[in-house]
Amino acid sequence: MITQLIYMSEPFGYDSAVLSAILATARRNNARHGITGALICRHDVYLQLIEGDAAAIDQLFARISVDDRHLAVTLLNRAEVAGRVLPDWAMLHDPARSWLWSSAEVGRGAIRQATPAALQQVFARAAVEASTA
Repeated sequence: MITQLIYMSEPFGYDSAVLSAILATARRNNARHGITGALICRHDVYLQLIEGDAAAIDQLFARISVDDRHLAVTLLNRAEVAGRVLPDWAMLHDPARSWLWSSAEVGRGAIRQATPAALQQVFARAAVEASTA
């Protein structure tokens, strides 16, 4: 079984340099630890799915939770799953192309209210779009 974790946070100091650093570090470290995932982001929200060995996922989420580039880190789902949604991506970056929610909807809690299956579908679509781009 694979542990899959989905969380959201508010970016602090969001700009292209911060995002590039996050992605470079994630890709390097995730590949080393057998973690795959995706980061969907825009100026008002990060939404991330990470998957891998339970211990590695829990350690990574603990680091993310105290990272000062994230505010209001909120765990949306943690589950054991049969297979990975993003097996080919150490860290896919989707610059909000896959968003289903406006900024106003996010502010009203749309992401927090989404089911785990709906959140997984957002990431699955991002992977398909990236593979065909």
